[in-house]
Amino acid sequence: MNQWPSWLPLRQNLQELSPYGAPQLPAEAVMNTNENPYPPSAELAKAIADRISDVALTLNRYPDRDAVVLRTKLADFINGLSKTRFTSSNVWAANGSNEIIQSLFMAFGGGAALGFTPSYSMHPLIAKVTQVQWLNGNRREDFTLDIDSAIEQIQRDKPTLTFITTPNNPTGSAVTIEEIEKIAKSTSGLLIVDEAYAEFSDEISAVTLIEKYPHVVVIRTMSKAFAFAGVRLGYLIADPAVIDAMFLVRLPYHLSALTQAAAEVALDFKGELLGTVAQLRVDRDRVAAQLSEMGLTVIPSASNFLLFTGFDMPSAQLWQAMLDRGVLIRDVGLLGYLRVTIGNEAENTKFISTLSVCLGEK
Repeated sequence: MNQWPSWLPLRQNLQELSPYGAPQLPAEAVMNTNENPYPPSAELAKAIADRISDVALTLNRYPDRDAVVLRTKLADFINGLSKTRFTSSNVWAANGSNEIIQSLFMAFGGGAALGFTPSYSMHPLIAKVTQVQWLNGNRREDFTLDIDSAIEQIQRDKPTLTFITTPNNPTGSAVTIEEIEKIAKSTSGLLIVDEAYAEFSDEISAVTLIEKYPHVVVIRTMSKAFAFAGVRLGYLIADPAVIDAMFLVRLPYHLSALTQAAAEVALDFKGELLGTVAQLRVDRDRVAAQLSEMGLTVIPSASNFLLFTGFDMPSAQLWQAMLDRGVLIRDVGLLGYLRVTIGNEAENTKFISTLSVCLGEK
């Protein structure tokens, strides 16, 4: 815990916290932050550079405050995936999905927020920072979501915001559209469905529920499947009333002209950027099988990462042993578990061979 100086009027509820962030350490195989390992093509990089060059000539002016072109392109992208009929009035874009989450807390955090942990660690952290009461909901022992139990918890606690993460981070498990609809029928506040890894899953997106259930809000990102983590572009799809509320809490000109331009170009290249998803899914299943052959237990995943257990040493010790040999994976704070992001062929091979060595030396 930080020892804050006595003269610093830091809020009491923040003094016990540490900054969020996965370790940024040098390694031959960086497999700890669920990034897509495949960089943009030279053609896409040039297209972005050309567009940025044009935009640079007008950087003395503020960007489009409402990012209408970008939001329209995002709506078209979702419509193409899910056969929906959204427009820019159904989409909000921000600096990564974390700003989306923060904006939701700021706009609708008058009551409690409920999420089913373990799940995305930023949900409770942002709740604390925005002074929203966070309630930890329960999962089964295998980390899957018990829908009937979840509904009981929602009806008991009556949260203003309920978070469902599918596929779930850090476990990788998915929730079906039928299960989400069952929860939506039982939720009086907003049901926030965090779909940061949805492109890696076979499940139907919860965006298909919004027309019937306007209190359903879906969070998406371009960081994962789109291989665009460096741009920081998250977005939500929702009823226009939710979008209108976002205008109340957004900072002026919160999306730079450069960010908007890069994301707009990327959406024009969506076929290329999403083309790696199928390969990553195949590789995910291959790595899962290799881990199982090593006698480890792998949580079934619908994402681009795997949570595994069954090793005979403390997870922190195995994490360090892997790092010492050039492989950076993630200790997510679950006793006896570690998480690995699926990388390219060379990274996956190094991960498996290094893990085999580390387990052989236990």
